[in-house]
Amino acid sequence: MEDPRKMKSFLVSTKAVFLKDWRSELRTRYALSALVMFVLTTIAIIVFAFGGESPSQEVLAGVLWVIIFFSGMSGLARTFVAEEERGTSLTLQLLSTPTAVLFGKLAFNVVLIIIVNTLAVLLFLFFFSTFRVSSVGLFVTTLALGSIGLASASTIIAAIIARANTKGSLFPVLSLPLLLPLLMTVIHATSLSSEGAFFSEGLDDFRILVSYIGAVTGVSYILFDYVWKD
Repeated sequence: MEDPRKMKSFLVSTKAVFLKDWRSELRTRYALSALVMFVLTTIAIIVFAFGGESPSQEVLAGVLWVIIFFSGMSGLARTFVAEEERGTSLTLQLLSTPTAVLFGKLAFNVVLIIIVNTLAVLLFLFFFSTFRVSSVGLFVTTLALGSIGLASASTIIAAIIARANTKGSLFPVLSLPLLLPLLMTVIHATSLSSEGAFFSEGLDDFRILVSYIGAVTGVSYILFDYVWKD
């Protein structure tokens, strides 16, 4: 009976952390506003940079994920940085377990980045009408797995840099090397979707993405207790 009770307590605590961050975001809209404004600004700059040119599908796939990457860097770090700025990190440590904090904030980041990425894709397809999504299933799966992978890596990195003096510059510096394999994989899979490839042709990329998410989440689970308390 002890294990079910621990699991129930873990789920309740995780949900509480998620709802706390979600309600805070709904009140302030800090992270969401930063992400949306970055997406709009970046797309506008890229539209003017390309002018009347028609880039290839591979280039457009890369541009889409560059927009998603840098927009994520502008908002996902807030999950832990906000706790340090408000002075609530110690209270959170006392009221919840490290595992619940990790997965609660991970769930919040996943929901946040999926919302923003959906908006980014809609705006991208509107402004870059030459970009084709010939295989919708392949594209949507790539976007979903890429978003989860981005949130997974960003969550543990945000926890690492939360107490640093140079949070803003340190977050993208640490994120890029860790996220580079993810970006290369999602760009390739997105290119396949624009070429009308069958869903089965993206299975190798999906295996890499699932393995990446599992590895990053597993390492985060092991290390988070030390990162969060030390």
